[in-house]
Amino acid sequence: MQTLLGPEGCPWDREQTLETLRQYVIEEAHEVVDAIDNGTPEMLREELGDLLLQVVFQAALTDRKGWFDIDGVVDAIHEKLVRRHPWVFGNEQVDDASGAINSWEAIKAKEKKERGALSGVPVALPSLLRAVRIGEKASAVGYDWPDAGGPRDKVDEELKELDEAAQSEDMAALEHELGDLLFALATYGRKQGLDPEAALRGSLNRFSTRFRHCELAAQAEGKSLRDYDEPELDEMWERAKADETKQSQ
Repeated sequence: MQTLLGPEGCPWDREQTLETLRQYVIEEAHEVVDAIDNGTPEMLREELGDLLLQVVFQAALTDRKGWFDIDGVVDAIHEKLVRRHPWVFGNEQVDDASGAINSWEAIKAKEKKERGALSGVPVALPSLLRAVRIGEKASAVGYDWPDAGGPRDKVDEELKELDEAAQSEDMAALEHELGDLLFALATYGRKQGLDPEAALRGSLNRFSTRFRHCELAAQAEGKSLRDYDEPELDEMWERAKADETKQSQ
């Protein structure tokens, strides 16, 4: 990395800043997720390497600012892992994964007491993931439903309020209630032990696959999807679902 950033290095690399690299950090993180969901071990290895490159690149730039280098990054995470795992590196006892998470969050809250329990959740996170993380942080300090029944009732409540806002034709209120409904759904998923982000990603992948199936079916008949009426499109969609089921068996 130092060679790339040196006088005889890469002109593009030498022009980069912490700010210009932000988008690449996000892109590479998402590509790692894609590789986990759909890729091969070789693809995952490559994408993890690309993400690691972003860490090394950022650390090289902060080193040039006199802030810290890659060793400082590694030392900091090492110290954090030891400090926040007293049930491994100390004498604390926990019974299960839930106890470990609660202990971790309690230690973290003490370290960042002046910032509030939710301060560690990045605003830039995808919104469904942020909803889960906010819920987890609130739960760690005792602010949560005891089980999934509470947020499930909340889903019904928010859906009713969404319908009322739609009838009022108040777009600001409609957006507000849609956000509340999505938050309630994310919370319900969290309480069921599900990852709402992964659930939506899976749904989008299924839609994309079935939609492409319909496109190809239309092309085989020399048509566009616009050439079909609603019942015909529904029939094509059901065939796409059936073919998908056969392929998965």
